[in-house]
Order: sequence, then structure tokens, then C-alpha cells
Amino acid sequence: MPTNEKHEFAERLKVALKRTPKSIQTATQLAHEFNLRHTNEPITPQAAQKWLSGAAKPTTDKIQTLTDWLYVSAHWLRNGPPPAAPKKPGTKRPGQALGKGELTEKEARILSRLRLLSEHQAFLVAELVEQLALEREIWPN
Repeated sequence: MPTNEKHEFAERLKVALKRTPKSIQTATQLAHEFNLRHTNEPITPQAAQKWLSGAAKPTTDKIQTLTDWLYVSAHWLRNGPPPAAPKKPGTKRPGQALGKGELTEKEARILSRLRLLSEHQAFLVAELVEQLALEREIWPN
């Protein structure tokens, strides 16, 4: 398994852990919370650290426990988002950007309103957009 794949898994795991109600900051916390939910052989904090650092990827049964706990799809956690379906030439979604760097009227209106917000409000909006985009990536339908 290429090292890059393990690192990408680690990044997706960290994203999923950030979404949990209980903050998971360390490998020890991850191992403890995981072991509370996993019915087979428990993991050590060292194994959890390998997952978080991209040195190792869990086995299928452990992936299943993670997906059940973190409410993410197994495909997304293992492989990332599914590849985008090929588009037919000349087709666009409503509201889709016209080209690289070009905005639709709706996008431009949203951006101009965003610029009127305070720094904190803009941060909150950006976080909301990030979470919604992530939800769509994890659960495409």
C-alpha cells in the first residue's frame, strides 16, 4: 500500500474525529474511545498513533467500527470521495461557475454579502460551508 494512501486515510480520520461531540486530541484518547466500541481485539495507543500519523491503516473490521462510531461511509474513510461522474460536454448545473475564476451572479452576490460580515461572522460562514461541503463529500447523495 503506498504511503500516500495511508497519509490520506490519516487526514480523513482526523477530519471525522473533529466532527465527534467528544473531543479526541490524542492517540490514547482515540484508542480508548475506539476500544469501547470495538468487540474484537483492542488497539493500543501506539496503533492509534500509527493511524493518525499515516504509518498504518486499520483492518476492515476496525474500519467498520470507526465508520459506525464516526458516522462516515466506509468508502470515504478508506478511499476518500468517489470520483466525480464524467460530465457531458456543454452541460452545467444551475449556479455553476462559468469558468475558472468566473462567478455566477448568485455567487458574486453571496461573496459581496460575505465581505460585509465581521471577521468572526465570516469565519463562522466559512466553517459552515466547509462542513456542508465535507458532508457532501462523505455522503454524496
